[in-house]
Amino acid sequence: QVQLVESGGGLVQPGGSLRLSCAASGFTLDYYAIGWFRQAPGKQREGVSCSTSSTGSTIYADSVKGRFTMSRDNAKNTVYLQMNSLKPEDTAIYYCAADNCEAPDYWGQGTQVTVSS
Repeated sequence: QVQLVESGGGLVQPGGSLRLSCAASGFTLDYYAIGWFRQAPGKQREGVSCSTSSTGSTIYADSVKGRFTMSRDNAKNTVYLQMNSLKPEDTAIYYCAADNCEAPDYWGQGTQVTVSS
């Protein structure tokens, strides 16, 4: 059974940092695309970043380029999203999802990120 479990969200001041984690089980991350998505109140869900595979490329939304970095730890079957220079507009529920970048079939439950002073 495929499971994705996010953690690491919270409240942070503008300019601060957070690192989100997504632990996968039921499949091996090496062979699948996995990405981060977010949904802010009253807005549509949007893609934040996606890694096509452990040896492939990682793409980022323009709004987070230079501030967010996605990484994988294949030994732990876990992916991370390092978020720096956070802005109030980054406030959203963040989800990790697999198995492709366009229309993932598997989703985690989400973790809340709130950027506020």
